[in-house]
Amino acid sequence: MTLPQPPAGGAPIARLLTLLIAVLLLGGIGTGAVLYAADRSGKRDEEQQGGPAVRAGSVSLQPAGQQLVFRSMAWGPHRDELATVPADHPDGERTASGVKCLRFHAAAGTGICLQAVHGALEDTYRTVILDAKLHELHTFPAAGIPTRARVSPSGYLAAWTVFVSGDSYAGTDFSTRTAIVDTRTWALQDNLETYAITKDGHPFQSHDTNIWGVTFADDTRFYATLATGGHTYLVQGDVTARTLTTLHQNVECPSLSPDGTRVAYKKRAPGAPADAPWRLYVLDLRTMTETATAEQRNIDDQALWADDSTLVYALPGDFGADLWTTPADGSGSPRRLVSAAVAPAYLG
Repeated sequence: MTLPQPPAGGAPIARLLTLLIAVLLLGGIGTGAVLYAADRSGKRDEEQQGGPAVRAGSVSLQPAGQQLVFRSMAWGPHRDELATVPADHPDGERTASGVKCLRFHAAAGTGICLQAVHGALEDTYRTVILDAKLHELHTFPAAGIPTRARVSPSGYLAAWTVFVSGDSYAGTDFSTRTAIVDTRTWALQDNLETYAITKDGHPFQSHDTNIWGVTFADDTRFYATLATGGHTYLVQGDVTARTLTTLHQNVECPSLSPDGTRVAYKKRAPGAPADAPWRLYVLDLRTMTETATAEQRNIDDQALWADDSTLVYALPGDFGADLWTTPADGSGSPRRLVSAAVAPAYLG
């Protein structure tokens, strides 16, 4: 029996079929790999590049337990979002909220979020007051680059500072604008420089005053920095009377302790470099005694009290900034608390 022979030119056709099958198989493998990777990405919802683990989820400003909330600086889809970790496990996986802030603070279920609004020609900025579920309650235009934000212990007042010109406190060529809003009525005091100032026991006026870094004692009294004539002062402010009174010199970005007896602040240290002049100090408001903390690096931040004995503050890090902690009484030594984080608030 004679078997039929393939037609002339059959070999090239067979080779083409083999090649086509190989291409289809490789394409199927590639597609499968892409789908598998996408599926894993969706399940993990993180694209970190060596940074802390982050998952999308629900963030509350009135958590069931004590939480640390901050702006997450970890690379990936959740960079710059507010994120939370348990206060007693700060290095754990963080939950990202989807809300992006440049500066943030919160207390008693009220949050303040200073945001950039990206435009075609230039960025603008705004202040957003948030409820406990991070929903927007009210917004205000911000006159410049956001730098400081605080909420009063009751959640009824919020304050923020922006750079109107210049971008650093280290030099002298800058101007700030600080505002306070009542979150119950939305009454806005948009420039604290209009307050009546008492300096060294006497009424004081000057065209070069700058005020920044509000920290609240209650819904009437606060502390802040007043700069004039090349010097800085700790001032006590009264929201109702609209007054500022100087208390102590060489104080910037104060932060009041939970018990209301001390202020942590950055102080220009003698002999420090002009571009890195600050060290972290604590002032006893009863005795006006200063205590240098164990942190000897330059601090360009408004420190936060984790409790009555511990300070938290930001320093430059691999992802932009890390949170560090040191005892407020000058003992011990600094240690890193959270990597890739800035603008913290303790809640719960």
